[in-house]
Amino acid sequence: MKKRKLTPKQQLFADEYIKSGNAYQSAIRAGYSDNYAKSNVSKLLENVGIKSYIDAKLAEIESHKIADAKEILEYFTAVLRGETREVVVVATPAGAEEVERAPDEKTKLTAAKELLKRFPMSDEIAKEQLRKIKAEADLAEAKAKLADYEVKIRQEEFSDNEDENRTDDLTGAVQQGMEGIFDNAEIET
Repeated sequence: MKKRKLTPKQQLFADEYIKSGNAYQSAIRAGYSDNYAKSNVSKLLENVGIKSYIDAKLAEIESHKIADAKEILEYFTAVLRGETREVVVVATPAGAEEVERAPDEKTKLTAAKELLKRFPMSDEIAKEQLRKIKAEADLAEAKAKLADYEVKIRQEEFSDNEDENRTDDLTGAVQQGMEGIFDNAEIET
């Protein structure tokens, strides 16, 4: 059987796909129209010639320096479980400081999405799990904002030495700004 040569567009698509892993963007960069990329990108990936070309190129560049699929999946799992550490810059009264901490909820959410892409589950179960993780991330973000507001209130309180009315006004402003995030619940101060 004669091996069919790829068109220049198909070869550019395959090369871009190897670099990015994003089929839609690879199709656009290769010169396919937006409509074609949206509706037919899966056909490009299923094309035997393109598939063979991608496999051959990946085999050429495969080495011990490149993470394999198992290593990547293990990393995503470790991030999701909070077993990895990340360095973040935190503002302190003395200036900025680097602190090592577990991944935040948004990072865990991203890792969960990446894992779910590779292990498709029942759509309903996956949607519920993602909804739960997203809710946890939103709650953590809201709590962080609330903590920032409370720090600002306390700083104003200690720096100005004004009466408690100013603090009460600021606390009320924080509560108004946070409405909807906690389903209109009263914020404890």
